[in-house]
Amino acid sequence: MNILFIGDIFGRPGRDLVRRGLSVLVERFEADFVIANVENAAGGFGITREVCEAVAECGVDVMTTGNHVWDKKEALDYVATEARLLRPANYPVGAPGRGSLLARTTDGRGVGVINLMGRVFMAALDDPFAVALRELESFAGRTRVIIVDFHAEATSEKMAMGWHLDGKVTAVIGTHTHVQTADERLLPGGTAYLTDAGMTGPHDSIIGSQAEAVLARFRTGLPSRFEPATGNPRLHGALITTDEATGRATAIRRLAFSLDELEAMRAETRE
Repeated sequence: MNILFIGDIFGRPGRDLVRRGLSVLVERFEADFVIANVENAAGGFGITREVCEAVAECGVDVMTTGNHVWDKKEALDYVATEARLLRPANYPVGAPGRGSLLARTTDGRGVGVINLMGRVFMAALDDPFAVALRELESFAGRTRVIIVDFHAEATSEKMAMGWHLDGKVTAVIGTHTHVQTADERLLPGGTAYLTDAGMTGPHDSIIGSQAEAVLARFRTGLPSRFEPATGNPRLHGALITTDEATGRATAIRRLAFSLDELEAMRAETRE
């Protein structure tokens, strides 16, 4: 089974990349299942029903999030009702929505997805390491293919989660920093690992936002309004190949494509 993971979709530029390029990638890499982190998909901060439905219509099977999931007020109700949309599982009891899901490929094969959030330099949520093991129990006897989106700031915490879950899940893919790392690997127990999948959005920016406003905040310390940038849109993510019988990953590949490269791939497909 080939699973395509799309890194943090940022604003309209990121959504446009998914709309124009996802089907090309699914066909090129024979992807059976698609996961995308969408917590910045609405204007660069948060989610809305309209935005998530548009992303899902592009062919995304499960949408994950992180610390920005609640930035838009309407998310509180929407997260509670949309089964394909996850929030970090280690939010305390009482938070709306769910943190894991057993989904299905178009031909009925099960894929477990778990969304977790780190605590280093982030909000003090419940222990993600303990919650990860708890969530795994729900998949026992149902599927061996399990993908974890670990939305965290610290590289060390992400690596620790990879080793914590090695041999227990198919892949641990990091999100949140919007900067793709070059450390994809298969851990000894058969778990694919990548510290950060990167950002799907405008890369002539400061992690997605227009540089001028971000620079102003750093220079002056004063509040400034951040808006999504538009230049150099690039789609980042990873492709994980797994043995369904064991749940072990057999390969992981980083993906990074410009819009021009995606359009060229589309043209090749038509020929």
